[in-house]
Amino acid sequence: MNLLRGKNRFKYISLILIILIIASVILSLNLGSFSMEPLDVIKTLFGQGSKKEELVLFTLRLPRIVIAILVAIGLSTSGVILQGVTKNDLADSGILGIGSGAALAVVVYIYFTSGNTYATLSDLTIYTMPLIALLGGFVSSALIYSLAWKKGINPSRLILIGIGINSAFSAALIIFQLKFTTQEFNRVMIWISGSIWGSNWKYVMAVTPWIVVFLVLTLYKARYLDVINLGDELSTGLGVKVEKERRKLLVFAVALAGAATAVSGTISFLGLIAPHIGRRLVGPKHKVLIPTSALISIFLFLVSDMVAKNLLAPVEIPVGIVISILGVPYFVYLMLKQ
Repeated sequence: MNLLRGKNRFKYISLILIILIIASVILSLNLGSFSMEPLDVIKTLFGQGSKKEELVLFTLRLPRIVIAILVAIGLSTSGVILQGVTKNDLADSGILGIGSGAALAVVVYIYFTSGNTYATLSDLTIYTMPLIALLGGFVSSALIYSLAWKKGINPSRLILIGIGINSAFSAALIIFQLKFTTQEFNRVMIWISGSIWGSNWKYVMAVTPWIVVFLVLTLYKARYLDVINLGDELSTGLGVKVEKERRKLLVFAVALAGAATAVSGTISFLGLIAPHIGRRLVGPKHKVLIPTSALISIFLFLVSDMVAKNLLAPVEIPVGIVISILGVPYFVYLMLKQ
């Protein structure tokens, strides 16, 4: 009976979140310098709008929303994995330095393939950016893991070393930016703060396979996250090769965070907040926690993006700053709680 209630709870919460996400998508499509009524948005989606409305919707706004959804899924799922594998409630790709490592790799890669110009990237550069971000994330995570390892992983040591690595990569990124022109320096600074970089379908196609494949793999391995949380000794007794599965899951976390960072810059706290809210709503079982966290993350990201685009319009605030305003108080709360 308790299991049935749990399943029903997951279904009801998912339904509510999906309704909120749909409402956020319609509102986001409506808001902007070219305002559209909600009914006009729906008509345009079904091919009944004017050419101008179709251009604004399908060329400018819809790709941005799809990327926002993909980034939110990637960061939240990465956060769930990192918190489960490290047994650290403060683990998040942005806080631990995985995001800054991926961002540094992308910026360096673009500089050597496209020079100082970010506005006209080649198709090859766009489609290989997630791979480069993944490699940068791996370098960062390998450094963190090796430095934090001392007869095992201590959660407190991991988070402190992660913060240190994050600061080091962020500093290296700023130093490298001095190679750019003033205009491109400012552009990269905004992107690093967390801003959806590519708002067209090429970026959507570049990122989608990475997010979808590693999300499916993570859902398939969700049971191992449940077992690992029981402790290494008990997990080994149950026949799980703990270190092997932990490394696989860390690869998934880095890949998801790297792909998200390639198009959104370094967005901290989203992968921290969503899993915690998800646990409060549906419990710790990862098979339901992962999709619930993804839905929560999507909703938070879409709302934050609407605020970022419209609060000081026509000036756009980096969405990462809006999310940080929400995330920092929660991070402090978790630190004090621990």
